[in-house]
Amino acid sequence: MTTSPFRPDTLAGKRILITGGGTGLGRGVARHLVEHGAEVHLWGRRPAVLEEAAAEASASRPGSVHFQAVDVRQPDMVDAAMDEIWTLHGPLTGVINNAAANFIAPTETLSPRGFEAVSSTVMNGSFNTTHAAGRRWIAGGDKGVVLSTLTTWVWTGSAFVVPSAMGKAAVHAMTMSLAVEWAKYGIRLNALAPGPIPTDYAWEMLNPTDKSSVGATQADQVPAGRMGTIEELANLTIFLLSDACDYLTGQTIAMDGGQMLAGPGTFAGLTSMTAEDWAQAKERSKAATAASKAQRGV
Repeated sequence: MTTSPFRPDTLAGKRILITGGGTGLGRGVARHLVEHGAEVHLWGRRPAVLEEAAAEASASRPGSVHFQAVDVRQPDMVDAAMDEIWTLHGPLTGVINNAAANFIAPTETLSPRGFEAVSSTVMNGSFNTTHAAGRRWIAGGDKGVVLSTLTTWVWTGSAFVVPSAMGKAAVHAMTMSLAVEWAKYGIRLNALAPGPIPTDYAWEMLNPTDKSSVGATQADQVPAGRMGTIEELANLTIFLLSDACDYLTGQTIAMDGGQMLAGPGTFAGLTSMTAEDWAQAKERSKAATAASKAQRGV
């Protein structure tokens, strides 16, 4: 474990919401925010998973993490949950748009439902959450910070993950647009575009078979020669949520070991997969989705 370069009180007094906080990158970053003084709120769709994530993240400071079961695609649900935070805990100081969905597939095989599941979680979910927090900050005269978890596909696109690439490109546009519109209110918006950082469910969906391992999830495609770490992502997140960079807004920052510049870091290599390979990948992805649904009682 690496030693943090930040003081333990760097985020003291900060109240930060992480969507998609029950698993993956959101869950991993939450603990680091708590260890640097923040109060953290986790949103996701699976109460049992959220409860487990909250307990894990708050191990060093019991009571510092709260959670709500929220589908960020539903604006009324987002608004009600945001009201609850403001009423019971006070205004947020930061929002991390981390909720996402993704899977690899030839685009011609996508169903409308599959496209909507991915694109609406990323685009609509990020907008709903940002809009709900932003309106309250503006009405209350409060400053705020929005960070969105993106990928370098916002600049390059990526084959075989078109709904995700489109949704994240939209959030990239929102980041730049609202940075200008809301700067006068003291609200900053930035985004992070991390390279491959292994997390369980995402890896099953994006790298389900040996044949699909030629995609953007491989260390040998990163000039730095390795995957990124949760600690590195957390360090950049802490800096951007802190009071150290009030002049930084409207930026999407790539943190990918040089992958985009060398590759780019897309799934273009999957063009070599056959119909049989795709069928195998689909079955593995369906199994991972079924397991995920079982956890949330769907």
